[in-house]
Amino acid sequence: MKIIKKVILALLMIMGALISKGQQDPMYSQYIFNLQTVNPAYVGYWQTTAFTLLSRDQWVGLNGHPSTQTFSFQTPLKSENVGIGFNVVLDKVGLEKRALFNVDYSYKIRLSEKTSLRFGIEGGFTNYSNNLSQYVQNDPNDPLFRGTVDNKFMPNFGAGMFLSSEKYFLSLSLPKILENSYQSNVNNFSTTSEVRHFFFAGGLLYDLSENLKFKPSFMAKAVAGSPFEYDLSANFLIADKFWVGAMYRSGDAVGFNAQWIINKKLRFGYAYDITTTDLQNYSKGVHEVMVTYELVIVKRRYISPRYF
Repeated sequence: MKIIKKVILALLMIMGALISKGQQDPMYSQYIFNLQTVNPAYVGYWQTTAFTLLSRDQWVGLNGHPSTQTFSFQTPLKSENVGIGFNVVLDKVGLEKRALFNVDYSYKIRLSEKTSLRFGIEGGFTNYSNNLSQYVQNDPNDPLFRGTVDNKFMPNFGAGMFLSSEKYFLSLSLPKILENSYQSNVNNFSTTSEVRHFFFAGGLLYDLSENLKFKPSFMAKAVAGSPFEYDLSANFLIADKFWVGAMYRSGDAVGFNAQWIINKKLRFGYAYDITTTDLQNYSKGVHEVMVTYELVIVKRRYISPRYF
């Protein structure tokens, strides 16, 4: 427990010393089943070669509602201490579109027989576009709504740490270190749209009985200039086959999620969020689907059960 306390204190000190401005990156209700989307140190943790597809439609029923599709890949190398992977994210809000691609690398340091700490780095780029001329305007001749905000290639890089055992995990990450601006290719319109986001997450696993496990978890997201946001989740694993649970997102939503572990290779998850804001009068909620497929490419004497 001394190791956990020291790591938590160090992570909070790091988060408190860093300042940034901006808006929130895409959010995921099923982060508890795949932290790779926000932390490169997570790659290799599964000890298998894995593919994950995730599709999220937010505030369904509203015209131009946010829609995010994610494809993730991760695998350990022959050295069990090294993991590599990549993420492809397609994010759309109205006419605004982002395509992100990142390559992830992690290295594991074993702190004890049951506890390890992974350090991760990632690098990639964003392709952004926003066709201003297609917006509905009161003044069709407004020069501020002509052309396309277009930046074909904006590099970025990030870093993270992941502390874990079979019973708990702590995750701290900064997926984007550089702050980039999107500029119009017509009227020099500019906006800072890639900003530093800090993610701090953790979870515990309790054995309630032979066929029932309980996993409370949290994720905190911080961006200066935006409200501090946190997710609280409570999930139960039944007979090592079904995850069921609920979550609360501060100032935004409550939700329910489930995952079916079909076999050692295939998992299927679904989450449904209900917004707690005034948008609940206009939208039909949030739907999120996730599919994971795993393969054991490199033979190992033992693969730990995966609960995080």
